[in-house]
Amino acid sequence: MKTKTLLTGGTVVSMDPAVGDLEHGDVLIEDGVIVQVAERIDAPDAQVIDATDRIVMPGFVDNHRHSWQTAFRGVGADWTFPEWAVAMHGTVKPHYQPEDVYVGTLLGRLEALHSGVTTMLDWYHVAQSHAHEDAAVAALRDAPGRSIFCLGAGWGTADSVDADIRRVHAGLAGDALVTMALGLRGADDTSMDTVARELKLAAELGLRTSLHVDGDGASGGDGTRRPVADLHEHGLLRDTTTFVHANGLGDEELRMLADAGSSVSISPDVELKMGFGWPMTGRVLAAGLRPTLSVDDVPSVGGDMFSTLRTAFAVQRGLDGGLRSRDLLEFTTVDAARSCGLEARVGSITPGKDADIILLRTDDLTVFPVTDPAATIVSAGHPGLVDTVLVAGRVVKRDGALVGVDLPALRSRLLASRNRIAEAAGIPLDGSWRPRPEAK
Repeated sequence: MKTKTLLTGGTVVSMDPAVGDLEHGDVLIEDGVIVQVAERIDAPDAQVIDATDRIVMPGFVDNHRHSWQTAFRGVGADWTFPEWAVAMHGTVKPHYQPEDVYVGTLLGRLEALHSGVTTMLDWYHVAQSHAHEDAAVAALRDAPGRSIFCLGAGWGTADSVDADIRRVHAGLAGDALVTMALGLRGADDTSMDTVARELKLAAELGLRTSLHVDGDGASGGDGTRRPVADLHEHGLLRDTTTFVHANGLGDEELRMLADAGSSVSISPDVELKMGFGWPMTGRVLAAGLRPTLSVDDVPSVGGDMFSTLRTAFAVQRGLDGGLRSRDLLEFTTVDAARSCGLEARVGSITPGKDADIILLRTDDLTVFPVTDPAATIVSAGHPGLVDTVLVAGRVVKRDGALVGVDLPALRSRLLASRNRIAEAAGIPLDGSWRPRPEAK
């Protein structure tokens, strides 16, 4: 017997032009899949979720976040990128044990889910041991969201990671909600031969790839750092690779990415605060690409997609006035789903897709009255509006609270993890810690 759920009476923002938006509409879900969207649906045998005074929209997709750093939330708000790198990779990371990876990843994924991120790519670069990797995977499996474990194995080395990638991939076989991607190190960390070998392995295993990249072709440099052009010259650009940040890439390199069908993930809050330069949203669009947005890391910025939307929107409007609020919703739903290879399953409220759906309050005083739902979400949205979250049709947040999660116990474990690491690393937790890049 099929399990049916009916979302009724909400303002449906489907993100699917064929479905459109409904001022008052219903969404019928059967066995976790959307089967009908209409102004009124008669389904007397369905469990009913009253969506009155709610925006019904697809869940956000964050395609780049380092959740292992959750325990050190906010400590790097004043740091530059070199300071962050020394602190998190040079000072903190060596003291991480598998339990620290587990609880940080779990709380980070739950935070994202709590704020409406139904799909998240977890970019893992705590490369220490198999036990650390397995702890991250276990955490993602214990969080009731759709997650992609992007394994950045061998981070900071030139070692072969083939066996490690195959091991983790085999362990995730058959998991419907936790899948895998390969986090490329890039030629700066290894060599073009290594990049080629890793891309070949990813293709063999059917994995998408993600790569942090920057250049100096548009940031006042001499133009000699042209990482995308170098990859292009070696025939290593793929439509399955997401390039993270991309600050400083020249227009020619952006067009190379567009021609290859690659995607770009922009983390506007981190990029502005850490000194990467202006977020590339407008230039990426001008090159023929659809940008996507991501949080990146919470030691530096907030972990909700609403803040990310607002920063990207305000900055680009200030630069050229070219974006509309609806564009931002596309970047964080349908476009981001496509960058993860999940466009057939998530990213819009479309019959046949999995029911990854969020309900946002419209009666909250911070957004009432709602005239234009897309504009309200982008200009004034916040996690407090996220009333209900469904992943593959399963309700994982109801009435503003995560379902079946023992948050007090997890908070205690995260605090213990942070305090143990800080003591082992000899760092203060009173706001006075200022890493010194020259000590790296």
